[in-house]
Amino acid sequence: MSTLSFHATKVFNTVEGGAMVMHDKQTKERIDFLKNFGFAGETEVVTPGINGKLDEIRSAYGLLNLMQVDAAIEARRRVAVKYREALRAVEGIAFWDDMPGVRHNYGYFPIFVDARRYGMTRDELYFRMRERNVWGRRYFYPLISTFPMYRGLPSASPANLPIATKMADEVICLPIHHAMSEEDVQRVIENLLYFSKTGISNHILDK
Repeated sequence: MSTLSFHATKVFNTVEGGAMVMHDKQTKERIDFLKNFGFAGETEVVTPGINGKLDEIRSAYGLLNLMQVDAAIEARRRVAVKYREALRAVEGIAFWDDMPGVRHNYGYFPIFVDARRYGMTRDELYFRMRERNVWGRRYFYPLISTFPMYRGLPSASPANLPIATKMADEVICLPIHHAMSEEDVQRVIENLLYFSKTGISNHILDK
């Protein structure tokens, strides 16, 4: 079974809500009961349930969103291409390329900041960019294992979670959406170059 989020931050969204995907009719029927108060008919209740349905207004929004989601994905792809072209040679910045045979939706554009090579930590970059009104997002941060209800567990030790801890310390998602202008994209790029240790384009923002 898989779950899909249709939250407002997703490329395809219904403002709020989601969906579940399963392989068999029996499981779907069980979930249909659970999400609709346990009703099996107008007056028959067969199990305890909740009101977990996607309402009509959000469903209508989703249908409208379907009409433009392909264009939105293509616009996001163009932003991702520009980011990769501009940042590939920047020391201390790494990112993923598209996987062959996979159709990506470019919902996020995460980069990894190597503080030693880039010249500042991910957090320093995040706050410096924010001062210039460029709003990224520190993703996988804070790590769930650092929450008060988990941090006391032996399994929550950073030594047990080296990859997750590294991700939480290094990832920042750059602004990306289908309505970004050329100027918006260039501003993000110029800030990343400006703050890099190599100072590739210091003169641009110093003016």
